[in-house]
Order: sequence, then structure tokens, then C-alpha cells
Amino acid sequence: MGFKDYPFIAKNDKKRDHRRFPGHREVLLYLQDFASEFGIEEIVRFDTEVVHVGPVKDNIGKWIVRSKRKIRDDVREVGFGFDVDEEIYDAVVICNGHYTEPRIAQIPGISSWPGKQMHSHNYRTPEGFQDQVAILIGSSASSFDLSREIAGVAKEVHVTSRSVADETYQEQPGFDNIWLHSMIESAHADGSVVFRNGRVVVADIIIHCTGYKYHFPFLDTNGIVTVDDNRVAPLYKHVFPPVLAPWLSFVGLPWKVVPFPLFELQTKWIAGVLSGHIALPTPEEMMEDVKAFYLTLEASNIPKYRTHNLGVGQFEYDNWLASQCGCPGIEEWREQMYDAAGKSKLLRPEIYRDELDDDDDLVLEAYADFKKYTSKSQSSSCFSQ
Repeated sequence: MGFKDYPFIAKNDKKRDHRRFPGHREVLLYLQDFASEFGIEEIVRFDTEVVHVGPVKDNIGKWIVRSKRKIRDDVREVGFGFDVDEEIYDAVVICNGHYTEPRIAQIPGISSWPGKQMHSHNYRTPEGFQDQVAILIGSSASSFDLSREIAGVAKEVHVTSRSVADETYQEQPGFDNIWLHSMIESAHADGSVVFRNGRVVVADIIIHCTGYKYHFPFLDTNGIVTVDDNRVAPLYKHVFPPVLAPWLSFVGLPWKVVPFPLFELQTKWIAGVLSGHIALPTPEEMMEDVKAFYLTLEASNIPKYRTHNLGVGQFEYDNWLASQCGCPGIEEWREQMYDAAGKSKLLRPEIYRDELDDDDDLVLEAYADFKKYTSKSQSSSCFSQ
């Protein structure tokens, strides 16, 4: 998970999380350590919301950025006010992430269903699900994790997904209170939920583990960049809109990836382009590449909403970015560790985080390479003068 020039290694501190799969607190501390090490906090404007980004009228290539910053009203002593700024920039990079605007499943009859609904984004602990019947929608990581946590206290846990065959109904191995279903057919005013497999469950809560939407309420490109069925388009290599490049770009859109190294390489590419060290293809050539990419997805029957899902293709993408920057590509140990963890998750889904098999030759080889990597100084310079 670590940035290439700042290894993610356990700190010599008893209060830190030394597990191979640390909790979210340790990830936050790593990012805070990184920001402190490189003086990033000094150039961040905190407590500030960007409310508008758009091209300056009659000034091609310039962007207007409006923001509001929270300030205390010391005169009236009634709380906080806002200081509004309007600034002009040559370039804007959109890095607002995509894990805050939940996607919610559309369920017939849900408006009359009396139970509680929530998104996995708002989940914290399983205690609130004591003796309840819970339905989780989704079959990816969040649903997998939450269903097993909640099952420890809940009466029943039912996991449903549109990727599951309609007739599916099966108890999950290792649990006597988790069942896998096909997708929900409908919900009803008596509290019942009907699945496509014909099963009926009276549930207390539905948890939407259905991912997130790309959301840029502040961005106005006059319709050039759009979000359609969770595809941000048109984007060359998930980063540059051809018509607006290089003065508008996006970081962090790909999902099902090892995020930090990918983000790092995207930002190096953008920095190289903006500084003049790297040349982009012409807008026409970039647009042709984008169209060809979308046609490839269509020919492979990959739905539009999975446009930015890289999965196993992420390392090829990372290495392409690195080649553009003149940087070394992704280290082999990262790919090995990713592969080993993925296999272990399939074979030992309940314990792989805490008991990843160190007798696995692939894990040992990857970990040995990782230790060599962390023991020597790494250079982050990519651009020759």
C-alpha cells in the first residue's frame, strides 16, 4: 500500500498497529506521517470547501475556483461564518475521491417498507444489530466483511447480489446464520422482503454495500466531462479529458486497485505534463484512444459502470504510467504480495488477514523483497533535466 518513496512499514511504537492488514486508524496515521515528512500540511488550505470550478469566460486555458473557508465570527460570537475566495488558476487537478457519495440499490416497494436502511459507508460497529435480521446488498469486500462481523450478534444475515444466479439460496460455510441469495425482487409494507429465488424474509434492516458514485457537484465543464452510469468521460487513461488537457485532470478514479502507488504515478504523470517534461498526444489522438477503449469494454460485455474498474489490469496500467514518467515500474514484490493475499482470501476467507500463511513460498519471496526495499533509500525523482 505504501507510496514508492515512503514505505508503509510498522512503526516502533506499541500503540501502532503492526498487523500485515492494519486497521483504518493505522492507514490514517501513515498518511499523516507522510504529510508531516514532506511538509504537505503547509500547502493545504484546511476547513475549505470548493464550491465551483469552471473555465474563465473568454480566457481559454484559465480556471476560476471559488471556495468558502470556515471562520469564527468573533464579533458576534454566534459560531462560524465563511470567508469566500475567488481565484484564477492555469490548471486544476480533481482529487476529491469517490468514497463519500453512496450508490443505493433500487428496490420495488421500498418506500412502503417499514424497516431501517443504511449504507456501508455509515457502518461502524456490529453492536447495534443485536438479535436483528439484516439484509446486505452486494457481494464485494464491504459486504463480505460486514456480514461476518454482524453475524456475531445478529439473529440472521442475508446477503443478496445482482451477480448471483436467480435460484441461489445457500448457507455460508462456517456460519449457521448467514445465507446467500439472488437479488431482491420486492419489499413490502408488512416488513417482508422477497428474493428472486422465491424466499421471503421479514427483516429489520437493509444495508446497501453497493459502492459509491463519482460526484463532482462543484465542477462545470460546459458539458464536456460527464458522469453517465458511473463512467467519467471522456478521459484519456482515466486522467485527462482530451479537449481540456492538460489544464484539467483527475486523480484516483480507478477502483479495485492498490490505491496509493497508483495515485502516486498518476500525479507524477500529471506533474510531468504540466511542467513540460512530458508531451501528451494531440486531443484528436487521445479521443481516438478513449473511443477504442470504450469499444473494447463493450466488445467484452463489460458494463459502463465498470469503466474505471482495473482489477488485475492495474499493474499494467501502473507500469504504463511509470514509463511515461521515466520512473521504475511497480516492484515485483507488490504484485506477488497482491496475488498471494488474493489467493489466501479465497482459501481462508475468515482468517487470512491475521494468519496469512508465511510458509507460502510466494509470500516469503515477496516479503523478502519488501524488506530489501524498505532497508535502502529510495529516490522519487523521475524527470531528467
